[in-house]
Amino acid sequence: MFFIDDYLENIQEIKKRSVTAISRQTKISRATGVMATTVARKKNDPLYTRMMFHKKKWKEYKEKLLKKYSARVRSQARR
Repeated sequence: MFFIDDYLENIQEIKKRSVTAISRQTKISRATGVMATTVARKKNDPLYTRMMFHKKKWKEYKEKLLKKYSARVRSQARR
């Protein structure tokens, strides 16, 4: 019975959230990444299809998409 109580207390501690400060540049780069993949998906880009098919090479394809679309999307991400 004590084991279950300890376990339940640990679960309650895990659910607590902490607040971290994120710089403006980090927010912009995150938004750029999300928007670049969204644009690639809408345009049926073959890199996006490969990225979703090959999960192991996901980071590689994500970097290629960012290289391709980041210039177009960066201004939208700043808004």
